[in-house]
Amino acid sequence: MGLNAFQKMGNTVVFTADTTAPTPVQATSSPNNGNQYRVINTGSVTVFLGYGNDAANASATAAIVTTTGPAFPILPNTDEILTFVPNAYFTGITSSGSATIYITPGDGL
Repeated sequence: MGLNAFQKMGNTVVFTADTTAPTPVQATSSPNNGNQYRVINTGSVTVFLGYGNDAANASATAAIVTTTGPAFPILPNTDEILTFVPNAYFTGITSSGSATIYITPGDGL
């Protein structure tokens, strides 16, 4: 099986992560309900990404990880391709400062 470049399958969503997580945004993928996402942290701080199949789960998983936790840390100035549930909701929290996060649904590496 070959490796395919990332193919955009929906509109990019954006939020600003801060010391209080903002209202979750949904990254809708069409037409195939893809479950991969390009996540870009343009900030200079780590963002603890909360995610889920609805806004409540995304908010519940956005927590600063100190020993163990459900959030996914996104390092400063990084661009990642990650896999989550189709049409996922996202939010994020920081331990200090803020960072703009862009999320694009799609498929590929």
